[in-house]
Amino acid sequence: MTTTSPQGRTEMLRPDGSPVRVLVVDDEAALSELLSMALRYEGWTVRSAGDGAGAVRSARDFRPDAVVLDVMLPDMDGLAVLGRLRRELPQVPVLFLTARDAVEDRIAGLTAGGDDYVTKPFSLEEVVARLRGLIRRSGTATARSESLLTVGDLTLDEDSHEVSRSGESIHLTATEFELLRFLMRNPRRVLSKAQILDRVWSYDFGGQANVVELYVSYLRKKIDAGRTPMIHTRRGAGYLIKAGE
Repeated sequence: MTTTSPQGRTEMLRPDGSPVRVLVVDDEAALSELLSMALRYEGWTVRSAGDGAGAVRSARDFRPDAVVLDVMLPDMDGLAVLGRLRRELPQVPVLFLTARDAVEDRIAGLTAGGDDYVTKPFSLEEVVARLRGLIRRSGTATARSESLLTVGDLTLDEDSHEVSRSGESIHLTATEFELLRFLMRNPRRVLSKAQILDRVWSYDFGGQANVVELYVSYLRKKIDAGRTPMIHTRRGAGYLIKAGE
């Protein structure tokens, strides 16, 4: 599964100004984590469930604005889960994930009340785009342009691609910019090398994960040199960015 970073950001917010909430339901842990990361990258709040019963419980408590629902779950069919979700949240938009491309399967999902579907394998961008459309049409969130990311005294403008720290301009290459953007969209969150490769480079380097270490070192020289460090290493886990403490 591959993805590329967006060139700009349009933040979607609930009427009360809080982030959009999305429930991801899939029994494949790796896929669920990738989807959750992509959605958090959009600034959304994400909760996941690995089976139908867990999905219903999470929906009742979490009150999501949209649901990503795998058709094949270990305890019950996705269509049955959809029925239970609809009793809890009649208007919540649901995006089906299906490994089956047969027309009758797609029709069954939509007829049962699903709002849209994507067929595996899919791109993360496609899922995000479909969800944006569903949430926008449902009227549960509004879009707000938000191009400026800020962590402590470090700022990054996604529209102009300008970066500065304490008001001092910092020149970054395109790849350094994408890496910094990913870190800043997930402040205080440890990101693994695999997650960084998938988001920034859009493909697996096949064991050459040291490219992440190399570019993190480049960033540190430009962002942290002579200043309180913001980019931190968690050995065996990954990297994170946070304001100096």
